[in-house]
Amino acid sequence: MRRLFLVFVVIAPIFYFSFFIPEEKESTPVVPPKAVKVKLEKDPDSLQNPQYFPVIPENEYDRFFKERPSYANDGFDFPVGKPDAENYYKALNFGQRLHLGEDWNGKGGGNTDMGDPVYSTAHGLVVYADNICCGWGNTIRVVHYLPNHPKYKYVESIYSHLQNVYVKSGQMVLRGQHIGSIGNARGRYSAHLHFEMRDFVNMSIGPGYSEDQFGYLSPTDFINEHRP
Repeated sequence: MRRLFLVFVVIAPIFYFSFFIPEEKESTPVVPPKAVKVKLEKDPDSLQNPQYFPVIPENEYDRFFKERPSYANDGFDFPVGKPDAENYYKALNFGQRLHLGEDWNGKGGGNTDMGDPVYSTAHGLVVYADNICCGWGNTIRVVHYLPNHPKYKYVESIYSHLQNVYVKSGQMVLRGQHIGSIGNARGRYSAHLHFEMRDFVNMSIGPGYSEDQFGYLSPTDFINEHRP
């Protein structure tokens, strides 16, 4: 009997811990969920967006001007207050604060020039006429053919922040033709015309401001050197 009691004393604790004390499991480290790869579409604000390039490619320019020889360049005028920018002034010059164009304002200041006419600086081919994001607003791009120029075959003029656009891509325009009206890029700025000229045609619309002036011309200087 005593021997049986001793066996019970030894076995009882083992029985208790085996059946009533929960077994301790090894802890499993917490693994965070795997990152999900999301396919991003091209940034609409990227300057590589096709929207920012002319609709008509450069290899088409020769055909347009060959079929319409009367639109070859015969001189340049100013895009506002034609032909000499009468009653307008440059609020921002080319190169000033890294500006790649010129900002033209009416002498009344503020929004007094809102809706004023914008003219094509010379005969040419409209290669883009549409709204662009990121502060450009309604924009027209015109390529000009200079058949006898010693340095340039084509140059391009750009007119931005327009209130209205009166031309479309593929249309031929004459020097002094009313192509749009001064605007404010849908309220982003005070009314004015952002005007650029380039000797590297078919580029992206560009940043508007940059230390790098490659491909850009000083509009007033170029116009003054190429008057009719």
